[in-house]
Amino acid sequence: MAETPNSDMSGASSGQSRRPKSNQDWWPNKLNLEILDQNARDVGPMEDDFDYAEEFQKLDLEAVKSDLEELMTSSQDWWPADYGHYGPLFIRMAWHSAGTYRTADGRGGAAGGRQRFAPINSWPDNANLDKARRLLLPIKQKYGRKISWADLMILAGNVAIESMGFKTFGYAGGREDAFEEDKAVNWGPEDEMETQERFDEPGELQEGLGASVMGLIYVNPEGPNGNPDPEASAKNIRQTFDRMAMNDKETAALIAGGHTFGKVHGADDPEENLGPEPEAAPIEQQGLGWQNKNGNSKGGEMITSGIEGPWTQSPTEWDMGYINNLLDYEWEPEKGPGGAWQWAPKSEELKNSVPDAHDPDEKQTPMMLTTDIALKRDPDYREVMETFQENPMEFGMNFAKAWYKLTHRDMGPPERFLGPEVPDEEMIWQDPLPDADYDLIGDAEIAELKEEILDSDLSISQLVKTAWASASTYRDSDKRGGANGARLRLEPQKNWEVNEPEQLETVLGTLENIQAEFNDSRSDGTQVSLADLIVLGGNAAVEQAAANAGYDVEIPFEPGRVDAEPEHTDAASFDALKPKVDGARNYIQDDIVRPAEEVLVDNADLLNLTASELTALIGGMRSIGANYQDTDLGVLTDEPETLTNDFFVNLLDMGTEWEPAADSEHRYKGLDRDTGEVKWEATRIDLIFGSNDRLRAISEVYGSADAEEKLVHDFVDTWSKVMKLDRFDLE
Repeated sequence: MAETPNSDMSGASSGQSRRPKSNQDWWPNKLNLEILDQNARDVGPMEDDFDYAEEFQKLDLEAVKSDLEELMTSSQDWWPADYGHYGPLFIRMAWHSAGTYRTADGRGGAAGGRQRFAPINSWPDNANLDKARRLLLPIKQKYGRKISWADLMILAGNVAIESMGFKTFGYAGGREDAFEEDKAVNWGPEDEMETQERFDEPGELQEGLGASVMGLIYVNPEGPNGNPDPEASAKNIRQTFDRMAMNDKETAALIAGGHTFGKVHGADDPEENLGPEPEAAPIEQQGLGWQNKNGNSKGGEMITSGIEGPWTQSPTEWDMGYINNLLDYEWEPEKGPGGAWQWAPKSEELKNSVPDAHDPDEKQTPMMLTTDIALKRDPDYREVMETFQENPMEFGMNFAKAWYKLTHRDMGPPERFLGPEVPDEEMIWQDPLPDADYDLIGDAEIAELKEEILDSDLSISQLVKTAWASASTYRDSDKRGGANGARLRLEPQKNWEVNEPEQLETVLGTLENIQAEFNDSRSDGTQVSLADLIVLGGNAAVEQAAANAGYDVEIPFEPGRVDAEPEHTDAASFDALKPKVDGARNYIQDDIVRPAEEVLVDNADLLNLTASELTALIGGMRSIGANYQDTDLGVLTDEPETLTNDFFVNLLDMGTEWEPAADSEHRYKGLDRDTGEVKWEATRIDLIFGSNDRLRAISEVYGSADAEEKLVHDFVDTWSKVMKLDRFDLE
């Protein structure tokens, strides 16, 4: 659903250029911790005890849908509806809200309603979606806190589709609103919109990015670099949609289904006729952008992408018009009235076959985008499209499920889904879990199992590493990963290098024996899952490490995790969760392209940690010695497996001089200043806590003589938080 105008991203006034320079401006290579500050504060206006899930459950969803249906055909003079129906506009709004999702880090997507904030609100691809949100404003005001903008935008897309004759697969609420942009997202390296410097080589998009062009949701609708090359466009489409978690069939269904509705707007050249985007617009426009410079945005004067025309003869009805037009007719490239490449039918049969969007006395000719022709020219996509043409019901079902996946992919497991329209069927992309058909362990059983685990041959560091490996896959961005399901024992996680497969097999084997003996011994229906046992073992080991340092701590433990099986697990999709850097285990993959400390902070954000929590976590893990391959890197203590503050004391010791190691760009040697002998070895991840000013300030707190007990408790709190991040059943 791409509408892609050119855009001038210059400042709204010269005053913006006179803002004071930030530390990041002065020192661009300085480690940026702002993304962790997002986890340390609440910038929204809601009360501390506000519970959005409770508010949503009070919502009369049918009343909201009724209001939306009425809005669909209530055309407003300030922004008239094409064909008298706002449905296609709302579909595009919902699509572009959800379509920022990418599998690499789980960021983007509809959660948070971040289409309201820069940079997304001012992307060229989102031109005039500000009008869609303003049309929705009265409904948002009517229902207030009972429905978030994030939920409302997706609901509006669903109602739009249904109002034009299609039955959607379902709808779930539960997306809470953000009140600022996500500072952790890397949208790309470019300095200007609608440019692309993100290909390591032709056709190979840089790792981690989703869209192929800065400021677009997916790919350039005119074709790569604005060239109407369908074959090259197909390659970009496949790569981009794959990074958005869509296969070929889902991709074709989404494009075909979305382009069944509405039109694109290019009555004239947007560069010459549109004003600045919202973030650069004058203050009196009150957050609206892309104003038509001739003052007329009505009817056929609307300009968005520079591409002009509808796809089908019935742009506000669900039918087979798009697929039939695409496959049954020949198309040729031409420059449209807005100066952009689009495709016109060679056949006279389609000429003037579509009613005008605003003038009943006029007729229009359907068009296609280069990205549409790509679905016909690429043999694999064409095969899918021909199947859809022969089987309209299959097309409909594939679009329904792909749309549901698109708009719900970033919400996590089904237990987070709210409302009466949540479908009973669970999808493999939702990482489903089986139900527990047994009684859960209680306090007595927990104490018994912890004692058995600690009496086994497993070391403290082995238990801590295993629990961490299981829980730390969690990503708060899309609520995937975590310890629940014990997928650590399944492909692909059990063979990840960072998890030390041979040692992991030994640890899991011992825990499975303890599990089997316990479960077999019970006649009262009480059982323990391996997922619970892995976490319980880690907790017991941390408690023992604290006891070794003289501190009595007890980590809260809530049983209830279950064990997933291979049929519950889309193994290929879990590869996106594989860490390239794991700061807690001091693991750094050899071929990473970003500094390890940047990845450390990025991972900490995905775990919803603050800068202080990250610091306590690393210091505690180093004192325990829970390192990848049991190395001494960063283990700045003579008492490993003892929860002390030695890491900070020795890191800050001015008697040690650090220098790079000769054999690795990630490693450093700590030399005794008096003797020159090597006292310690560490990585960039360790040294950043003494190098970065903010992390050093926190480290100095923990490295003080009276702070060891504080470190122990702060580490335990952080550890417990990570172990429970995916326990949505406890909320």
